[in-house]
Amino acid sequence: MGSLLRTCLNKVVKSGDLHVVDSAGNKLVFGDGTGEPVHVRFADKSTEWAVLRNPELKLGEAYMNGTFIVEQGTIYDFLAIVLEEEDWKVLPWWVLAIRGLRYATRRIRQFNPIGKAKDNVAHHYDLDGTLYDLFLDGDRQYSCAYFESESSTLEEAQLAKKRHLAAKMLLEKGHRVLDIGSGWGGLGLYLAETNPVSVTGVTLSEEQHALSRSRAADKQMGDRVDFRLQDYRAIQEQFDRIVSVGMFEHVGVGHYREFFEKCREMLTDDGVMVLHSIGRFGRPGDTNSWIQKYIFPGGYIPALSEVIPVIEKSGLFITDIEILRLHYAETLREWRRRFMANRDRAAELYDERFCRMWEFYLAGSEISFRNQGMMNFQIQITKRLRTVPLTRTYIEEAENKLRERDGDLIPRQEAAAE
Repeated sequence: MGSLLRTCLNKVVKSGDLHVVDSAGNKLVFGDGTGEPVHVRFADKSTEWAVLRNPELKLGEAYMNGTFIVEQGTIYDFLAIVLEEEDWKVLPWWVLAIRGLRYATRRIRQFNPIGKAKDNVAHHYDLDGTLYDLFLDGDRQYSCAYFESESSTLEEAQLAKKRHLAAKMLLEKGHRVLDIGSGWGGLGLYLAETNPVSVTGVTLSEEQHALSRSRAADKQMGDRVDFRLQDYRAIQEQFDRIVSVGMFEHVGVGHYREFFEKCREMLTDDGVMVLHSIGRFGRPGDTNSWIQKYIFPGGYIPALSEVIPVIEKSGLFITDIEILRLHYAETLREWRRRFMANRDRAAELYDERFCRMWEFYLAGSEISFRNQGMMNFQIQITKRLRTVPLTRTYIEEAENKLRERDGDLIPRQEAAAE
């Protein structure tokens, strides 16, 4: 088995300094010797064999269970070496076969009708809220931040994200705004605080719903912000503006037509919608099996080639697309840093196995955005071609106005995080 392990890793590892001790005690070295050395060890034969058979699922499980041990460096350092670049040609045939089978059956796992969708959301978002305070900013923004400069803090970047979205929405006095997947309420509250609009936010997470309503009450904004525990498909009203951030990843490819047709139904004739989602640069694929099993059941990261045709067929117009390339990698780096700094507190909430699972999730996700072709996109959508201005200068102008007002929000968010 050691020879098979050597063959596989020799194809994958091209740089770095990776030292692997297999289950028989053999010491194997890979890479070109550059960078800080990373030492890992397989605790037993069954773990090594399982990881060789199905690395996309079994490596994460082995790390969670403590049978794949990082003795020098971190799991992030290991993943950075073995996932330095996405090259499917170097993968063993059986790994490609597993990927092919999963792709062929992906619609089954992404089937998210009303009811099941709520269960999938609860798996991740109804965890103890204290966990999220250990690594998110004080506003609990759990999506890709927008780093206006390399020196931006997480708090500044998350505020910039909300500002950037608001600018693209062209908000006007009296507008009714729908936030699909409103989370803990941060974006909806921001939109209502910075504009004379009313906001309806919908989420399927009971924990998020309770906190967002509490936040609205604390700010005495209950008359302009309404957070509901509701599936977007059950909404019967129309809105001037629709925004959705970090929710589309949970829709499922088989439900895209249903999603956009419902959005068209809910959007007024002169309305504007902004969709913010994780995406993939390459061709369509399937969700990583470990992520799907332990982190986001029912979730899927789409390629633009899967999204744009459905928007076109729904009778909507795409009026702007922006690709956020490395912004989520930077966001995840900060989440991972904060989580590791508070790891002992996370262990008190759950246990060591959970901490290794969460560390693997954050590390693997960051690597996927740095090296594996993942990104974020923002798509602006209308029902009429003349709804938005001819040029994009309005976005920067709106952001500048909001930036003047936002200056006093950063200290408050940092205080909340502390």
